[in-house]
Amino acid sequence: MTGGVGSYGTLGCVSTLDGVAAEFAGLRAHLTAVAYRLTGTVSDAEDAVQESWLRLAALDERKRAEIHELRAWLTTVVGRICLDRLRSATARREKYVGQWLPEPIVTPLGAPSADDPLEAAVRDEGVRMAAMIVLDKLTPEQRVAFVLHDAFAVPFDEIAEILGVTTATARQHASRGRRALDDAQPPPRAELAEQQEILDRFMTALAKGDVRAVAEVLHPDVVLIGDSDGKAKTTVQVMVGADKIIRFFLGLLRFYRPEALAGGRPLLVNGDLGFYLPPAPGGDGYRPLDAHLETFTVRDGLITAIYDQANPDKLSRLAEPGTRPPT
Repeated sequence: MTGGVGSYGTLGCVSTLDGVAAEFAGLRAHLTAVAYRLTGTVSDAEDAVQESWLRLAALDERKRAEIHELRAWLTTVVGRICLDRLRSATARREKYVGQWLPEPIVTPLGAPSADDPLEAAVRDEGVRMAAMIVLDKLTPEQRVAFVLHDAFAVPFDEIAEILGVTTATARQHASRGRRALDDAQPPPRAELAEQQEILDRFMTALAKGDVRAVAEVLHPDVVLIGDSDGKAKTTVQVMVGADKIIRFFLGLLRFYRPEALAGGRPLLVNGDLGFYLPPAPGGDGYRPLDAHLETFTVRDGLITAIYDQANPDKLSRLAEPGTRPPT
């Protein structure tokens, strides 16, 4: 495949491996954003980007010279790789215990690193946790067609090649995905200062057990979604309604040491303010606390959604050597 005649970026011919490696490095953040939005997992996104490089590097010089738009060619390759991963993930998730949330991209508060493609990716509204959850409602074909066309301006003829369908069918997949998302799109990202003020009020009221104060920052139809795959304690079913969620959280306060719940640290999760609770021991009648990563959606000064990520497989990067811990 030597595609790349679309209208989404012309980078010129590439032939020497050193030259293409330099151009690939400049495209890594873009490709990571494409792959993450398509798969919802950091590991799959990074693997897809790496595999696209291996496919590019494996071409002989003549084939590389035929690539007139490297960004377009690589975007198409990443889309094809991610489609395969999405289809296999659909089968794997049938065995998943409870709800499934996208793997979070956790970055520190403060100035982002210009060298980290993940930190570059989360600046886009489309990779917010709420937006990623909406994408999970689509079929693999709808997701690929919608994301590649609407977010990254990939022409439908190239999307059709990825999906193995006609151009008209590719358009239909994107259209159906777009209609499915029209009523489910999350609100625009609130300013971090507003998110911080709301989160501080919520955590302070919760720590005091002040039901009225907690209710003042929760939307009446607030949603709580937990993800653990049965490997940690969280809600298995989607919980809806402020009253139910308040009772749930206040009930948890009886089971864990106060100092454990007070040991949380704010950070950014997919570009929005989040809260990390590290694991803590139990004893003296208290349960041990699993690691939790809380992400919030704020609209009109109220929390409309809480995402509780407790699956240790999706939090492993917080403790990986060489990564920056939450501060």
